[in-house]
Amino acid sequence: MSSTTKIAVTTAVVVCLTAAASAGLFAVSSLYNFAADEPHFPWVSATLEMMRERSIDTRAAKFVVPDLSEPGRVVQGAGNYAAMCASCHLAPGAESSELSRGLYPQPPNLSKQKVDSAHAFWVIKHGVKASGMPAWGRSMDDESIWNLVAFLQKLPQMDDPQYDQAVGSSGGHSHAGEHEAGGQDAGHGTEGHVMEGPTHSEEAQTAIQTHTHANGKVHTHPPAPSMHQGRPASAGATASHP
Repeated sequence: MSSTTKIAVTTAVVVCLTAAASAGLFAVSSLYNFAADEPHFPWVSATLEMMRERSIDTRAAKFVVPDLSEPGRVVQGAGNYAAMCASCHLAPGAESSELSRGLYPQPPNLSKQKVDSAHAFWVIKHGVKASGMPAWGRSMDDESIWNLVAFLQKLPQMDDPQYDQAVGSSGGHSHAGEHEAGGQDAGHGTEGHVMEGPTHSEEAQTAIQTHTHANGKVHTHPPAPSMHQGRPASAGATASHP
């Protein structure tokens, strides 16, 4: 090995060791602020977003999306969205909620953007680390998740009354669930792992959805009743604006 090569190798080793030591010192220094009300550095956000999207897209590509146009799918998905998703991902006309304002990264407003079906299924089923997005696949069967995805395809075209009518006619919060942590991926079956009935608390099922419009007015949607509570008196429940 020539002296030039030795110098180059030695320099590379020193640089790598210095970088590793610096990274280690930074990691234990408490200098990085993990508070949710202080954003990441732009390069950190960009790197994490790139890694997240590539990871999800790769894993979601294996799913075969079923026919999501069946009205029954959208109906059931509406009740589960109101009970499980709207407090973070909002309803038509909403600009924010107490939860969405406090989360970092901010959850997307799904009433304003259409999502890729396979991508949405994977995210709902498996959740996203360090984002506040739960892995609903631990309590929901695949069919119920696809029904929720079907509703998400219709949501951006809905206005307030249409959303309230969809939720009111849905029968409320209802889905089967996976017994085993992690469950089964779509296409691999869930036989033997399904339990009947809602799996969340009555408080969550009957919680009133409240959010704030851009003009400062508070908008309240009626709660989504559970299946064993029966349908609401009126299928076309309307929103109230104090």
